[in-house]
Amino acid sequence: MMNQNPRRQELLDRINAVSFAIDDVILYLDTHPCDREAIAYYQECSRLRNEALKEYAEKFGPLTIDYAMRDASDNWNWTETPWPWMEGGC
Repeated sequence: MMNQNPRRQELLDRINAVSFAIDDVILYLDTHPCDREAIAYYQECSRLRNEALKEYAEKFGPLTIDYAMRDASDNWNWTETPWPWMEGGC
């Protein structure tokens, strides 16, 4: 079954890619903590990930707890939105 929302899948792919880059640069920074280029790269990737997570949360519901309570709602309703794997094939 194909995913019915290509924009949703595109955002998930972007989040996964930038999250991988963050994990990778964190490992590098463990052994090279003074590398300014790596620190700048980490900061840029972190910014891009936060933007993508925010956009995803606004359009499809939060993926992380960090974005679950960012709306003005008084209700704990983030679990009522479809999970990423419920929209299409995995």
